[in-house]
Amino acid sequence: MSGDDGRPLGRLSVVGVGPAGPEWLTPEVAARLEAATDLVGYGPYLERIAGAHHRVHASDNREELARATHALDMAAEGRDVAVVSGGDPGVFAMAAAIFEALEGAPAGRWEDVEVDVAPGVSAMQAAAARLGAPLGNDFCVISLSDNLKPWSLIQRRVRLAAEADFAMAFYNPISRSRPWQLGEALGIVREVQGPDTLVVLATAVGRGEREDVQISTLGEVDPAAANMSTLVIVGATSTRVLERPSGRRHVYTPRYVEAAQ
Repeated sequence: MSGDDGRPLGRLSVVGVGPAGPEWLTPEVAARLEAATDLVGYGPYLERIAGAHHRVHASDNREELARATHALDMAAEGRDVAVVSGGDPGVFAMAAAIFEALEGAPAGRWEDVEVDVAPGVSAMQAAAARLGAPLGNDFCVISLSDNLKPWSLIQRRVRLAAEADFAMAFYNPISRSRPWQLGEALGIVREVQGPDTLVVLATAVGRGEREDVQISTLGEVDPAAANMSTLVIVGATSTRVLERPSGRRHVYTPRYVEAAQ
């Protein structure tokens, strides 16, 4: 298929490859990757899925807008480009960066590029499934990274979510430059809900021997046990642990909520 000027029309697919290996790929994402001529994304994600027929364009994980621009430019040349995110591309990932680039582009720059988003298994879904159903009732998702928003706004959102008694999934909980933020965020929830609320540190879910899932409480959790591969789930006050005869422990949040007295 070609445009009015005879050039082939490019396509850009924004895809999520899940939290780990090929078993986490959806059939739709696998088909988009197979059709793509070019893969764009963070190097470790591309290493999981690149084939011999792909041209690979790896970049640092902090270069989202530059990556989006490069991908759109290649698609405008007629290539079939897949922009790769871990997890789901619409959750703190590349889908938003692509649309930010499109919105800020000069008129006509990428108007012939077809853009589609193919969902993937998110880190919070993978972690929740390992545990049972900790997100089984109302929940919210908050990134603790203050690279693109002020820490004061993150603090406010965490406090309001705790006051509303949401279960919470925390992305980007800690890094070398901000090792204190997870502890402060958990402290905010502890002030509102007390020390007995359940907390789970789910690290590298789906990555074999690296996987580690720790069930704790706000009063006992050690934030230093988390890293940038950790997805943190903070329960609602109703979240509980179910002990099975096998010794396995499941964490779940009941679907019902009792009326306030």
